[in-house]
Amino acid sequence: MTTPNRVYIARLAGLTVFDPNGDQVGRVRDAVARLRTTVTRPPQVVGLVAEMPMRRRIFLSINRITSIDAESVVLGTGTLNLRRFEKRPNELLVLADLLDRRVQIESNGRPGTVVDVAMETNRNGEWTLTRVAVREQTGRLSRRGHLHQLEWEKARGLIGLSETRGTANLLAVLEGMRAADLANALQDLPDRRRDEVAAALDDERLADVLGELPERDQVEILTALGRERAADVLEEMDPDDAADLLSELPPPEQEVLLDLMEPDEADPVRQLLKYKPGTAGSVMTSEPIILPPDATVAEALARIREPQLSPAVAAQVFVARAPLATPTGRYLGMVHFQRLLREPPAELVGGVVVNDIDPLQPGTPLPEITRRMATYDLVAMPVVDATNRLLGAVTVDDVLDQTLPADWRDRDAPVGSTDG
Repeated sequence: MTTPNRVYIARLAGLTVFDPNGDQVGRVRDAVARLRTTVTRPPQVVGLVAEMPMRRRIFLSINRITSIDAESVVLGTGTLNLRRFEKRPNELLVLADLLDRRVQIESNGRPGTVVDVAMETNRNGEWTLTRVAVREQTGRLSRRGHLHQLEWEKARGLIGLSETRGTANLLAVLEGMRAADLANALQDLPDRRRDEVAAALDDERLADVLGELPERDQVEILTALGRERAADVLEEMDPDDAADLLSELPPPEQEVLLDLMEPDEADPVRQLLKYKPGTAGSVMTSEPIILPPDATVAEALARIREPQLSPAVAAQVFVARAPLATPTGRYLGMVHFQRLLREPPAELVGGVVVNDIDPLQPGTPLPEITRRMATYDLVAMPVVDATNRLLGAVTVDDVLDQTLPADWRDRDAPVGSTDG
């Protein structure tokens, strides 16, 4: 490893990128940094942009780079994602967005121009933008101003994010983010500002974001909302996510919030809270797609196209006798969407149903669920009671949430390097 601890990014522009075999991949054109929402935490560098032949620009994760020196950048893998690079709403291109930017030098209040930006690595291997080279403006064309090496937060006006910005401005910055990215951004905020931004989101958006946060942050935000608003947000969450969140609260507080929710929204959550943790009953969703056997394939395809459904839930429909709300009438089987695509639209789902895999019981433990889903290559499995009524379905994302470390959503938790 020949990579120094500090690298000035403008000096990387044009360097050749090589794979482990010494073959040329392309040339460095920029660095990609993920914005944070406080000046106390500089942007995190997540990768480089390399230009390949035919002017195609691709993203190279910083975790895939094994060395950087004055002549080249070397990758640790020959496997590349050749998808054309597109900047995300919470990212910036260091050279394209920051070079030549007019800033104010905090120490003397004078204006200056950014001429380079340095990234540094910490003990965890994370790269961040830490220093800015700023040329002071003199007002005289014949005289070059003094070059200042400033800490990131000492160059005012780089990004425009600061502790003094109002919630409305922060929301404008965060508006286009995916729920998971917005959850990451909220974790970068001080608790007070985090709660202000969360409270300003609409109920549905906040419900999506809460599902992407560590349990500690979920509880703190929910508590700060007040009980009435908290109940409204819980109603917008999937029942299994709402049950997981409520399970972190004391039983008396659970009951208060459940009583404030609409009965038809609270009932499935109450039922999920009764199951033992680590079982099918505790991790399942009680709202999979359920159809009667006389529904047509066309109707089934229309249901799985509903945009609010997650990919795992939309991958199959479950077939049962009436009533269709869980717990249903007798469970008959399920039909994967690929089978639906191969059948005539007028065909009845009861005629193509698959029922040769035993459903899960509410008490089935997580290791057994994982083994059976892996054995049959399933993304969801039905959960039935002793009388063969469908109670819900365990999806692959439910299993992942339970098998990953408890703090996997926590931005402050130490993690090893992973390929991006």
